[in-house]
Amino acid sequence: MAATSSTSFTTIHTHKPSASAFALNSAFGAPSSLAISTCTTNHYHRRRKLVVSATAADNHNNISTSVSSSSITLSKKVRRHTISVFVGDESGMINRIAGVFARRGYNIESLAVGLNKDKALFTIVVSGTEKVLQQVVEQLQKLVNVLKVEDLSSEPQVERELMLIKVNADPNYRAEIKWLVEIFRAKIVDISEHSVTIEVTGDPGKMVAVQRNLKKFGIREIARTGKIALRREKMGEFAPFWRFSAASYPDLGEIRPDDAPLGSKCRVVRGEDDTSVGGDVYPVEPSDDFKVAQVLDAHWGVLNEDDTTGLRSHTLSMLVNDAPGVLNIVTGVFARRGYNIQSLAVGHSETEGISRITTVVPGTDESISKLVQQLYKLVELHEVQDLTHLPFAERELMLIKIAVNAAARRDVLDIASIFRARAVDVSDHTVTLELTGDLDKMVALQRLLEPYGICEVARTGRIALVRESGVDSKHLRGYAFPI
Repeated sequence: MAATSSTSFTTIHTHKPSASAFALNSAFGAPSSLAISTCTTNHYHRRRKLVVSATAADNHNNISTSVSSSSITLSKKVRRHTISVFVGDESGMINRIAGVFARRGYNIESLAVGLNKDKALFTIVVSGTEKVLQQVVEQLQKLVNVLKVEDLSSEPQVERELMLIKVNADPNYRAEIKWLVEIFRAKIVDISEHSVTIEVTGDPGKMVAVQRNLKKFGIREIARTGKIALRREKMGEFAPFWRFSAASYPDLGEIRPDDAPLGSKCRVVRGEDDTSVGGDVYPVEPSDDFKVAQVLDAHWGVLNEDDTTGLRSHTLSMLVNDAPGVLNIVTGVFARRGYNIQSLAVGHSETEGISRITTVVPGTDESISKLVQQLYKLVELHEVQDLTHLPFAERELMLIKIAVNAAARRDVLDIASIFRARAVDVSDHTVTLELTGDLDKMVALQRLLEPYGICEVARTGRIALVRESGVDSKHLRGYAFPI
């Protein structure tokens, strides 16, 4: 009995409200049961508030953490960058630029360089993060004779690539191959009994599509230039080449600068804040006959065929492993022996993991033969072929931006149609043309467009494949054929 009473008392005491609770409920006239529930409810709400506050704080921390992590992820995101490097031409320049990427472990996916007499414009495609690529750009700017370095990845740009692809041409499938050529607006540059060589220009996505559709026929060889790019010109007087165009065509600008030249002669007016100062712009003093803003001559690589010393341009085609630092190793062989590379194009070949380097080097047959022997000693190199004395199909790609006004635009487009060039970008003061062909064709178009004023030029350099037909007009000169 005592135990039972004690137990009952303990139970009642445990659930009995405190005196302060009775006093509070008595003051408000509430029963004791309500006081207990109210006290418990208030305690529950206080706990809930604490829980909610802690949860909100956790959510806030999670959101801030996710934002910071996403920003870090964006800064560390690896993507493809297109870098334009404008340099003065000198021996070993390509090796020095390739060395900057090689020392940092970057694999150059494609490189295209074309010379304009004494200056060159490199277009390099490489994958990396924003931060590290910015450091590479700063290192490139420290090189001697580097005039300007730009990362065009975030800019609206005209990008083009040139490819020569040789495929098997069975008579049963030749009609389908020609149909695909028309669809992709390509051209057949050589045809034989068992193969067809096709020239294709376009963006890198188009190159991939062409390869996929022609793969079923069997691809023999591929030579690619790598991508070249020019910034799409903006509209109005804030565009980079507006002042250049206004100097050539005063009707483009409403207010002519005070120091602008008057009369028949014209010079390019540049300010300190003009973004085109380091561009591929070569104004020279014109003749007294008409107003021009000319570009320097671009007939590099044209050597005298009757030279008694035997010096001539040699076209070398090399297959190398697609690995970081290979280009630096190959160009180092040329630099150490004092060879000046006139043209260089690097792109993927027909085999995965193998790249093709096409280069033009001046020299005699004997000196180039020794150079080829030195190249064969490289571990990363698979094959070297001198195409100079073989019939081969050669092509180059050029993007050229010309200053125009409303009256001159029609004349420029007429000249472009004669050379089968295409307009790929138009603004109120410029026209950008795309042209493919051999070296002589490039030089001829540039000379005709010089009086209008050339703003920028980007060239790929030469790519070449052996003609399976064995017919080349250059090798037929000087021969007489019976009628």
